[in-house]
Amino acid sequence: MELFRIKKDIPFMRHALVFNIISLITFILAVFFLATRGLHLSVEFTGGTLVEVQYEQAADLEKVRAALGKAGYSDFAVQNFGSSRDVLIRMPLKNSEGQAAAEQGTARQGEQVMAALEAEAPGAQLRRVEFVGPQVGKELAENGALALMLVIIGIMVYLAFRFEWRFSVSAIIANLHDVIIILGFFAFFQWEFSLSVLAAVLAVLGYSVNESVVVFDRVRETFKKVRGMNTPQVLDHAITSTISRTVITHGSTQIMVLSMLLFGGETLHYFSLALTIGICFGIYSSVLVASPLVMWLGVSREQFVKPPKAKDPNVTEDGACV
Repeated sequence: MELFRIKKDIPFMRHALVFNIISLITFILAVFFLATRGLHLSVEFTGGTLVEVQYEQAADLEKVRAALGKAGYSDFAVQNFGSSRDVLIRMPLKNSEGQAAAEQGTARQGEQVMAALEAEAPGAQLRRVEFVGPQVGKELAENGALALMLVIIGIMVYLAFRFEWRFSVSAIIANLHDVIIILGFFAFFQWEFSLSVLAAVLAVLGYSVNESVVVFDRVRETFKKVRGMNTPQVLDHAITSTISRTVITHGSTQIMVLSMLLFGGETLHYFSLALTIGICFGIYSSVLVASPLVMWLGVSREQFVKPPKAKDPNVTEDGACV
């Protein structure tokens, strides 16, 4: 299915160096913000208090957030837990209190939360109050980093077997570019980085490599079928011929993600925000980061098309020996 077809190839590779310089500057800025500002980690990673309450009717999460805000709490997370009547509240550790003090004050904090809810969002019944230590958050962070590393290794192995090592290296650099950019946004604006955002980052890795695979497939196909084109021309043709597919795929996906961002509420806000950034930069990196890197690494027709075998002078055209 195609919405449109461009007859003349767009010369993307003519400006490959400019695009790579822009990408490098953006990447360095993201790394700088990560190093200087760091990520604003959620309760899952830093530890804190979990308060579960239940209402007789469907809970109004906005009233619950307003009640906690009026009580002086900040950086808390409120979401439904199991059903629309159950609400889970995550309260982070305060910088001034240690783990022992936080554990001792867990019950008191639960009482304070219930008092705040009774004043602004009455009808809640306390189900449980638990303290989550930073050690649990440390394990989650380590497991998340391990998952990210395994995904990257899996993508590299897959692309190396399916195409060639140059394509594998180019795609991984482009994908890491997307991941670091997302993390750079979250570090610069100090948006909350939670497990759902980590899931979005992993999803962006798979989503971005899919676009690269589509372009690389067309590159390999063009090398085999079309003669007389150099590598930049082949890359321009591959990108141009897949633009319609890119618009359809990424456009429909972006509409869905934007719907979550605008109407999904606070629970899905940062998850959909990470996906929105990742999809936008995923398109950019697949076309204007991975493809130029393939060109710089020296991919050529000879790597896909085997040269014809030399004729044996002692054998005639009909196969008879001289």
